[in-house]
Amino acid sequence: MFEKLQGIGIPDSKIAREVTEFIRDTESDLLFHHSARVYLWGAITGNRNGMIFDPELLYTAAMFHDLGLTERYHDSQIRFEIDSANAAREFLQSRGFAEREIEIVWNAVALHTTPGIPEFMRPEIALVQAGAGMDVVGRGYDEFSEVQREAVLAAFPREDDFANGIIDAFHQGMKHRPQSTFGTFNDDVLAFKDPEFQRVDICMAIFTSRWNAEPYRCSDQCDHAH
Repeated sequence: MFEKLQGIGIPDSKIAREVTEFIRDTESDLLFHHSARVYLWGAITGNRNGMIFDPELLYTAAMFHDLGLTERYHDSQIRFEIDSANAAREFLQSRGFAEREIEIVWNAVALHTTPGIPEFMRPEIALVQAGAGMDVVGRGYDEFSEVQREAVLAAFPREDDFANGIIDAFHQGMKHRPQSTFGTFNDDVLAFKDPEFQRVDICMAIFTSRWNAEPYRCSDQCDHAH
């Protein structure tokens, strides 16, 4: 299946098989295939750039990264990334992994929707974010050969209407906790799906904070901005 990817494939280990089974039983086909592709895009990127990474940790992080979007977290009010990261932590702790390894996976999952930071951290953390970016918005698309893209999609097909499908999955996983999207691009999803969603504006939050005793009055600059 992976002969065209120059030795890159799903890790053949007990922990990888357990991860696969757990995520396969928990996530939809769309999220499962997406997560597996995130691993492969990340691993290909790491090999291309000469990065040294632990395939098992990268695979675990990639497979868990969207778990927080699933139905089991429909009552959660924290960021879905943290739900995902905490689940990965519990999974690895129950199997005796070292805290250093668990921290790598936790950070990789928790930060995957926070561009601008993961690329300066450990390879596993950077590569989950890179793989997710490639699979969702095609970031770095042309850095992968046509042969690589075809091989990944043959192994884990991309649904015909993946764009709407992944947006729907994001929305279903976050619509009950809109406040958790502040400071990330996740609020774009809620704004796209719900015309009544109101974003938190950090400038207005500053102007209307308790530090300002008088009611906020928009300045000339603010008027021009709007």
